[in-house]
Amino acid sequence: MQLSEFQASLSQPTPPAGLSPALQALWYAAKGDWERAHEITQPGGSALDWVHAYLHRVEGDLGNAAYWYRRAGKPVATGALDAEWAELATALLAN
Repeated sequence: MQLSEFQASLSQPTPPAGLSPALQALWYAAKGDWERAHEITQPGGSALDWVHAYLHRVEGDLGNAAYWYRRAGKPVATGALDAEWAELATALLAN
């Protein structure tokens, strides 16, 4: 799946079948369902921790976000949230 297809799927009521949990969490985050996205990230792992960090940036909890970026082995993001979402989606779709 390409980023444009993933973005287009946001018009649907449910995420596309076969998405990884990290991509599902990003999908729900883009749909405005922060709670569902956050719930999906709870098991952890590098991809889920990266999305978890992003979610706490969305929430405005930058200290908590920094913790999750460290767990994910990623630098703390400081750019636009939309750009980070696209970066995350692109990286996760490539795996």
